[in-house]
Amino acid sequence: MNREFEVRSEREIKGTPEQVFAAITTGTAGWLWPIECEPRLGGAIDIAPGAKITAWEPGSRFANRAEKGDWFNELDNVIEPRPGGKSFVRYTHRGAFPEEDWQNLYDGCLHHTDLYQATMAAYVEHFDGKAAEYLTVDAPAATATDAGAFDRLVRELGLTDATLGDRVSVEIPGVGRLDGELDYRSPYFLGIRTGDAFYRFFGRNTWGDPVAVAAHHFGAVDTEAEAKAWESWLAGVYA
Repeated sequence: MNREFEVRSEREIKGTPEQVFAAITTGTAGWLWPIECEPRLGGAIDIAPGAKITAWEPGSRFANRAEKGDWFNELDNVIEPRPGGKSFVRYTHRGAFPEEDWQNLYDGCLHHTDLYQATMAAYVEHFDGKAAEYLTVDAPAATATDAGAFDRLVRELGLTDATLGDRVSVEIPGVGRLDGELDYRSPYFLGIRTGDAFYRFFGRNTWGDPVAVAAHHFGAVDTEAEAKAWESWLAGVYA
């Protein structure tokens, strides 16, 4: 049996409503993951099985919904103009999770929402309109049940004492040096923004899933080779 939930996020973004609309419809590889959609009301979108676009109003609203039985998943973005070329975005995620794991899934959704919405805002501000190459790699499966797995990752990155806004430099064999700003930090996630990429580190062990790394590159990159390098590095961290 499923139980309904609702997660909301509101934030001002340094970008016009048109820029925000483009980011949440065709630019998702730059801050979430690549999502394909038919750009029209009623069009298909591959964010969930059977999902359809329920609102397509360029510059003001974008929504989609999927449903089956007592399960559904609905995402709604309302965009309002603000002075100075800015926007205010009201994001609502409604859906249904299995009753037996509801609290865990809701908590994970709540915290992932904040990370992704913050990254979307940063994408519009720093990389607006740029195409992205996306990759993601899970750490070994055993990290899913290791309460200290994410803290260990942060230590290996040398960022235990780093705070939001700090300039950081991290060397990853096979990936290179990540020189940039610590642009997201919470007990569950860490984010670095360089001059041409976002790097996101996920403490999903909190919710029973493996620790993970994702990268959004705004330039030429061999994603297959980089993914293998991250996989090797993560294996070493948790050896």
